[in-house]
Amino acid sequence: MVSEDRGPTFHPKPNGRPPVVLQVLPSLVTGGVERGTIDMALALAEAGWVPLVASSGGHMVRELDRAGVKHIQLPVQSKNPLVMRANIGRLEEVIRQYGVDILHARSRAPAWSAFYAAERTGTHFLTTFHGTYNGGLMGLKTAYNAIMTRGERVIAISQFIGDHIQAVYRTDPRKIRVVHRGIDLDKFDPARVSQERIIQLAQRWRLPDGCPVVMLPGRLTRWKGQKVLIEALAVLGRRDLRCLLVGSDQGRTAYTEELQAQIERRGLTDVVHILGDCNDMPAAYMLTDVVVSASTDPEAFGRVIVEAQAMGRPVVATDNGAGRENVLDGQTGLLVPPDDAAAMALALDRILAIGAEERELRAAVAIRFARENFSRQLMCARTLGVYREVLGLQPDGDDGA
Repeated sequence: MVSEDRGPTFHPKPNGRPPVVLQVLPSLVTGGVERGTIDMALALAEAGWVPLVASSGGHMVRELDRAGVKHIQLPVQSKNPLVMRANIGRLEEVIRQYGVDILHARSRAPAWSAFYAAERTGTHFLTTFHGTYNGGLMGLKTAYNAIMTRGERVIAISQFIGDHIQAVYRTDPRKIRVVHRGIDLDKFDPARVSQERIIQLAQRWRLPDGCPVVMLPGRLTRWKGQKVLIEALAVLGRRDLRCLLVGSDQGRTAYTEELQAQIERRGLTDVVHILGDCNDMPAAYMLTDVVVSASTDPEAFGRVIVEAQAMGRPVVATDNGAGRENVLDGQTGLLVPPDDAAAMALALDRILAIGAEERELRAAVAIRFARENFSRQLMCARTLGVYREVLGLQPDGDDGA
């Protein structure tokens, strides 16, 4: 088993100054890596440490600016070997200028530059392994990916990823730390979603009153399993519900057209709707009776699964990847084999048949499960615990650690 760090939040001042942590990632545009980086930077500042973030920039930099966190713009998104080599020197200069104690790489291209910059300066080097990454031809890609295992500690965003790191890269399990991604429980809180928001979204999506709603949130890409869900609905045979495919195709219009053709071919034009992005996902979850994660490839974490449970919604998720640890099968949702439309149809039928009283009881279990295991605060506290471990710092006060 990979060890799981639950370090609390502390305010250390080694050598009379707070530790300085530099997080490096390609850009600050959108996504789980970016959100986790910002959340951790804000938590470091709150704990009395000095956070720095280096990236090629993006609109999310504004969040760091508002919080007074220093952002350093560097071309660390580049996979050009000459640029990556030059980035070693650029990062080395940043390390020396700001007295960086920990260099935390969150992606492969910047990790290569960061590793050598840390080695030259004697700086502690950590990584976060955010996905399985593709192996590629003749193992060359695997060798490229392996930089993410070179940290003194390697943070895995799920137990599934921790096991993957050991199996594929033969990484010493003693240096792996599982720190699940955290969600904003203030945002994903049923009590904070007004009826007005729910009604407005229902009207925008033209949902009839009393109609059961099934939702698959996620970008429109083949491995997210939208086609499997459409087939499952055809097997289910119900026309009294609505299925919402929520997410952008990010310019992959051919796949969107393929989905639309499948919907028409299966006679589900009035049932399945492709809606694009949604700017109020908490309200979307509140409109929904079942949230589906139909990914045919293993999810590294499965943010949608966790968000749905935090909102008290039952889930149907594929029995692979992190779904196995992020769903209480039979309690907060049901796990089904990947790419199995018949099994998914059966799971949907079972959940849609649950009565109001039992649904309420299950919602309470799901909310408690999400809050106890997948909060942003817990993610930040555990990551800070890894930082302290690397620096050899002891917890302050009587905390039993």
